[in-house]
Formats: sequence, structure tokens, C-alpha cells
Amino acid sequence: MLGLKLPTDPRWVNIAEKNIDEILIDHAHCEQKAASTAISLIVSFPEYTELVTEMIALVKEEMSHFKLVHDRLIAKGVVLGRDRKDLYVMDLIKFFPKGGSRTNQLVHRLLYAALIEARSCERFRLLSENLEDQELAKFYRDLMVSEANHYTLFLNFARQYGDRTEVDEKWQALLEYEATLMKNLGTQESIHG
Repeated sequence: MLGLKLPTDPRWVNIAEKNIDEILIDHAHCEQKAASTAISLIVSFPEYTELVTEMIALVKEEMSHFKLVHDRLIAKGVVLGRDRKDLYVMDLIKFFPKGGSRTNQLVHRLLYAALIEARSCERFRLLSENLEDQELAKFYRDLMVSEANHYTLFLNFARQYGDRTEVDEKWQALLEYEATLMKNLGTQESIHG
């Protein structure tokens, strides 16, 4: 369903479970960044009314997810702390060349967002199916559904605003590139690492 070319190494779940506080901290920061991405799309592309409307709703949802994760951290006595660089995202956004038409810039940003959400969804599925803590497993199962919806939201907007054939070709190329990145990931206690 997600179209990912290389699944996460299942051993990542073992790393995640042994470092669950670090996973929750990283996850909280990911939710903040997702809300920030939606805000950035609103600011950068205000002429796309339908996109703006959906991004407003997404900001609210991502911040509600942030609160859910932050509340878990507070309950565990864990401090959120400062944000960490997401090397996965930093490497991913090098794929498309900078510049080009506004439409191309929008499509590229939407495709990046779709892929990040798809990978998050896959990671949440792994956590939901493999964590021994059943309450936390259910928490990730519930979030997985939202992430899948976000992935399709971004991908559908890219297809709506760009040429469908061209967008699908770019999507496949981005998926292939992401698979090469994933070969070196899956060993960190982070959502994408």
C-alpha cells in the first residue's frame, strides 16, 4: 500500500523498544516538524485554497499528536529536550534539484512530505505489531492510521497540481532513492533513523 521499495529492517523494533524514551522524544519532534511543514506550505503556496484548507486541518491534527506524545513523556518523567537533526529527511530532500517553477517546487515538497509520512506509517506499524507494551502498541496502531491518511493526502495533492504522469515518475524515482538511503538506516533509536 505504501509503495516503499525497501522495508525497515525488523531489528529496528528491538532497538526502538530498548530505547523507547528516545523514540518518544524523536517522535514528538517529528510531530512538530510535520505541523511546521503544513504551516510552511500554507505560507509558501497561499493561492492553492484547497491545499491551505487541508493544511490548516493537518496542523491541528499534528499538534494534537504532539500533545499525545508529549503527555506520555511527562507521565514517564522524561523531558522533551532540544530537537535533533533528522538525517533521513536531510538526505531525502537532496533528491530533487532546487529551483524550477513554483508548481515543480510545490510538487517536490508534497512528494517529500508523502514519503516521510509513508515511512513514519511503516515504522508505527512495526511498533504497533511488535512492542511488548500493549498500551503503547495500541497508541502506535492508532497513529499509524493517521499517517497513512497523511501520506495519501500529500501524494494526491502532488498528482492534482502536477502532470499526473510526470508526478508518478518522480514519485517512483524518489521511492528508489529513498530505498538506497534506507540501506544505511534502521540502527538508530529514532523514528526515521
